[in-house]
Amino acid sequence: MTTDVAPSRGFGAGFVSLVAHAECLLGSVPRALPLLALRFALAIPFFKSGLTKWDGFLTLSSGARYLFEQEFKLHILGSEIPYPFPLAMATAAGIGELLLPIFLILGLATRFSALGLLVMTAIIQLTIPEGWANFHLPWAAMALSLVVFGSGRIALDPYVFPRR
Repeated sequence: MTTDVAPSRGFGAGFVSLVAHAECLLGSVPRALPLLALRFALAIPFFKSGLTKWDGFLTLSSGARYLFEQEFKLHILGSEIPYPFPLAMATAAGIGELLLPIFLILGLATRFSALGLLVMTAIIQLTIPEGWANFHLPWAAMALSLVVFGSGRIALDPYVFPRR
């Protein structure tokens, strides 16, 4: 003998049902949309920074030269160490800050592009330790998410590197 118990229709049950419905709706958002948003959110600040490093094709700006040669120091274990090969570092940073965001926006080699920006973020953190909460931590979290989850479907990666 079975007994069917009618579900309670009080405020609590209605609220739980509403939350469950909202959870289901939020879960139905295609995974590609937040990954696309992450790609743009990470690419924009790096690309804008990269634009400031150049005065023409492969010609470093005087500001970038000055910063890398005079101002920027690596803060490691309480020491301030000048950048090794500052002009090479400025050139690499400028190229990386332009190319890697373009690859991210296109969704091309997304995991490697995000990994490159994650490494750059670590170096920036060592250079400007005060920026960790407002800039470096969110950048690192976005880059790490893209390294782990990839580009999503709204990208060139699925077409260039099809999964088997």
